[in-house]
Amino acid sequence: MVGRVRWVFFALSLVLAAGDAYSQPSGPGRAQYDQFCARCHGGDGRGGQMGPGIVARIGVRSDADLAVLVREGLPARAMPGVAIAGSDLQQLLAFLRTLRSPEADALQRVHVETVDGATLDGVAMNQSSADLQLLTDDGRLHLMRPSGTRHREVSSDVDWPSYHGSDSGNRFSLVDQISTGNVARLAPTWMFTLSGAERLQVTPVVVGGVMYVTNANECYALDAGSGRRIWQFLRPRTKGLAGDAAGGINRGVAVNGDRVFMVTDDARLLALNRFTGALLWDTEMADWRQNYGATSAPLAVGHFVVSGISGGDEGVRGFLAAFDQATGREVWRFWTVPRPGEPGAETWRGKDIAHGCASTWLTGTYDADLDTLYWPTGNPCPDYDGSERLGDNLYSDSILALDPATGRLKWHFQYTPHDVWDWDAQQPPVLVDAMWRGQVRRLLLHANRNGFFYVLDRATGALLQATPFVKKLTWAKAIGPDGRPVLTPDQVPTTEGVTVCPAVEGATNWFSTSFGPATGLYYVQALEKCTVYTRSPSMWQAGSSFYSGTTRNVDGASGQKVLRAVDIETGAIRWEVPQSGPGTSWGGTLATAGGLVFYGDDSGALAAVDAATGARRWQFQTNVLWKASPMTYVFDGRQYVAVAAGSSILAFALVD
Repeated sequence: MVGRVRWVFFALSLVLAAGDAYSQPSGPGRAQYDQFCARCHGGDGRGGQMGPGIVARIGVRSDADLAVLVREGLPARAMPGVAIAGSDLQQLLAFLRTLRSPEADALQRVHVETVDGATLDGVAMNQSSADLQLLTDDGRLHLMRPSGTRHREVSSDVDWPSYHGSDSGNRFSLVDQISTGNVARLAPTWMFTLSGAERLQVTPVVVGGVMYVTNANECYALDAGSGRRIWQFLRPRTKGLAGDAAGGINRGVAVNGDRVFMVTDDARLLALNRFTGALLWDTEMADWRQNYGATSAPLAVGHFVVSGISGGDEGVRGFLAAFDQATGREVWRFWTVPRPGEPGAETWRGKDIAHGCASTWLTGTYDADLDTLYWPTGNPCPDYDGSERLGDNLYSDSILALDPATGRLKWHFQYTPHDVWDWDAQQPPVLVDAMWRGQVRRLLLHANRNGFFYVLDRATGALLQATPFVKKLTWAKAIGPDGRPVLTPDQVPTTEGVTVCPAVEGATNWFSTSFGPATGLYYVQALEKCTVYTRSPSMWQAGSSFYSGTTRNVDGASGQKVLRAVDIETGAIRWEVPQSGPGTSWGGTLATAGGLVFYGDDSGALAAVDAATGARRWQFQTNVLWKASPMTYVFDGRQYVAVAAGSSILAFALVD
């Protein structure tokens, strides 16, 4: 009995530490709170007649942030500042740290009888009349649904266990419950909103019926059948960051065994307990003061977890690293920019090799049969001025094939040598075994930001085919048999400005692509657009980006998003779906065995088309600017399609 009580106390403490809950309100700051704050936010901080609850967001603010917030207020939200300083301010801040969330008060011991006659005892992490999320005394999580006077346990029948859904990187699902014949009955079933988020870029991961979603420095575990929150992990954002990490981007997690792995904005890799959200270890990958950050989901491979870093426009030295899943200890590191004198340094002639970028921020893929890790790399720096980095600039704009046990390079393929247009190769490398010219081959499919669709032999890195997948393409005439572009003259950025196609956003970008085995088609969201590039040399400095130039839209011209289906054997566009909108959305594709392709339409709708013909079959207007790609899973016998839309996760399923 003592052991059981000890575990319950431990579980409760983990939940409180992982979330936004604190001990009961008390302390000398109570008087200051009652005088200045309680009228609007309530005596318990959970909201009052004139203001919202504040408990949920206290945990993601430092004392310094809270002090500024108290003194300056939020004028845009009609929250006045308070003239308070010294010991009174410190007492108020200490009191704020004691406020409890309603979820913490709701935690209670429960005894559950199951439909098969078993019993479960533990802590109710969350519950309603329709569901129960139960943490039992053995540390396991159970998702329950009422069945008469008893409960039945539910879970996911088909998981989405990683960022891409599978190690291959192909967002194709064998689930066919939702099909071309019934997709018209698809409707929203639940929604979960991440407080304080703006435009989420996360792809949900579902394992064992639990969905894991992230925002910057935040992770939430949800019941995948109802969207009910089970636990959350929060830590404050880092001040003084540069680049994408400063914008609060996070694209998701990796899961293996009892651990969830995520990165933070300041280039740290964390392991959390999958059932409670408790922090297990915390490893620094790089020094954020040198412009490093991290934004994307790690990849679990064997006993390791592999992660890249951001900072690809900020002059970092790119690398990819593997860490022991149990301890967080670094196992190997592959540098994507060589040191002077190392092999590959001859491809960097000039001083900018010291800040060459080639970051690794997008999640890679893995082939277990070949035991090979494939990871895309970013653009060289400075982005638009190549005068101090003459040469091909290895290993920027490349796909790396690495030994996952050692980090040893097996082969590489560089898409855009000496890139001066910011066309990184951070688009998903999709691994498929497909018919190629009469025989089944191991292929790597990659629609590159530079406007060409590549087919590689993933065992050797040999180029099999490269064809344009956009019409607006001026920088190169073709890709030669050796894999090198046949360049068009006068397309390098100048001090006066030069128009180049595709645009700086790329013919496509990091959002997901998919391949349908039944159709032989590869589905990609393309952008038809050009950009005016201007070169202006500059020096690298910490805390700043390192573009050495600018870009702008072509006067009087706008971009257009087009969903295209590419025949992988010929490179021909079999069908396309032009979209109405500003051309600024970043939603990818999901293909399913139900004969459908789901995608984020530039109009703001989540849409589905026939995978064979492109005919529109369904849409749901969310009115958001897409920054994420859809995924699918099966929970309790029912197929769901889920996507991050704005600040919320939306889940759809068939309804009668």
